Amino acid sequence: MEVASVAVPYGTRFEAAFDQVFPMGALMVGEVAPDMEYMSADDKARGRQAKQKVDERTGKRQWKVVVTDPSAEKERDASVTVTILADVQPVPPSAVAVMPGVEVRPVAFDGLTVEPRVMGDRYKYQGFVIRAAGIVSPQVGGAPKRSGEKPQGEQKAA
Repeated sequence: MEVASVAVPYGTRFEAAFDQVFPMGALMVGEVAPDMEYMSADDKARGRQAKQKVDERTGKRQWKVVVTDPSAEKERDASVTVTILADVQPVPPSAVAVMPGVEVRPVAFDGLTVEPRVMGDRYKYQGFVIRAAGIVSPQVGGAPKRSGEKPQGEQKAA
């Protein structure tokens, strides 16, 4: 098998369907928060005010939301930060009670893009910057189907 070398410019964003990125869905952890620019200790000492990041391509403000990915194979991949690009702070769907006193917030994202990046400090690995245009309630209709699995209630012909 021959592998071709392809020149993909740094910063290329690839469109992706929600179920490609999160095949078993996503559960929101915490709240939607502004994605703020980094400030050094010197900047803070000078009284400089932190500013919210703005996406260079769309001109929209950046908001961060952390989700748990139940399909993650490695522990480091179970917690994922998604950057939402929107003019105003997105409002996530309501939480769902799974038992008394325990709530989860299933979420889905519209307009997902992924951007390949080299991640890690000491040990490098391939990762992705995940961006979305919006946060929505996931479609209801049962558990995600694994390849080759028959939907519930479907009987095998005799």
